[in-house]
Amino acid sequence: MVYNIALTKGDGIGPEIVDSAVRVLEKIGKKYGHTFNFSSYLLGGCAIDATGAPLPEETVKGCLESDSVLLGAVGGPKWDSLPGNIRPEKALLGIREAMGLYTNLRPARLYPALSEECPLRRDIVKDGFDLLIVRELTGGIYFGERGYRDGRYGEEAYDTERYSRLEIERIARAAFEAARKRRGKVTSIDKANVLETSRLWRKTVHEVAADYPDVEIADMLVDNAAMQLVKNPAQFDVIVTSNMFGDILSDEASQITGSIGMLPSASLGEGRRGLYEPIHGSAPDIAGKNIANPIATILSAAMMLRYSFSLSAEAENIESAVDSVLNEGVRTADIIGSSGISPVSTVEMTDRILEKI
Repeated sequence: MVYNIALTKGDGIGPEIVDSAVRVLEKIGKKYGHTFNFSSYLLGGCAIDATGAPLPEETVKGCLESDSVLLGAVGGPKWDSLPGNIRPEKALLGIREAMGLYTNLRPARLYPALSEECPLRRDIVKDGFDLLIVRELTGGIYFGERGYRDGRYGEEAYDTERYSRLEIERIARAAFEAARKRRGKVTSIDKANVLETSRLWRKTVHEVAADYPDVEIADMLVDNAAMQLVKNPAQFDVIVTSNMFGDILSDEASQITGSIGMLPSASLGEGRRGLYEPIHGSAPDIAGKNIANPIATILSAAMMLRYSFSLSAEAENIESAVDSVLNEGVRTADIIGSSGISPVSTVEMTDRILEKI
């Protein structure tokens, strides 16, 4: 099979970690008889520097013509002073909207080999945890009406949260379908005691739940969910929630795994084409030093194989290779903790994973 993949390497450590994932995909292609064609496009701060816009039309066109997109990371202090409509992060919202990607899948798993790096007490995570956050991606406060106006106390800014029944229904179905392939439980996170959007959210999720009698459904307020993630993360299987709540909770979930550098993500829509990226940022302070952890991006590539190309065996091969390397004690700087292990470089970690494929 031949697959055309758009690469948007972005800023900071983005180019380094995407290059690692490309090497892994090339090894998988050689082993299983697939051809991966890669085309690079500008997105984020590098696109602003080159074209004046964070998301050039050429990039949108290239992504739409690809079979899927692998993204590095965007942003950095260099562009922090720019207006909101042309900052690097605007490119992420724009490309997701252009590709019609409304479902964001963010798995968070505590690897047994990294249990000592988890900041939670040992008795809390003695049995580990494996959860999936399903985040709505193209609605909510990030896409609502916003602006400035004269208010009671002078100048004020506002951002509007809004959700339609259709948007809630389709993300809820994505969560229930995912739960059917896992442990059969969905926890819907909202703020229904305060927000009208959350009251519609809760009502609609339960209407969808009627079509999935084999899946358990539970509701939880977002403030309680933030506490429960650090009190007992193993209680969760699939979490479904809104754009902003999902953004916050998924970062919390990532940190209790030991390092944000371990977590991949997939953004999907109605078709098979998706956008795959690590959930961490561009880390400009370590860019170019060959010390970034490439695992989240490599696992994002594995998610691409599974969700967009239906290559489950190939995806499992990558995931098993990562497991093996971690079990052997190989660590990048972000996951050495207090173990005293000498960290390996970005390239060395990639080399070790390649050896296991």
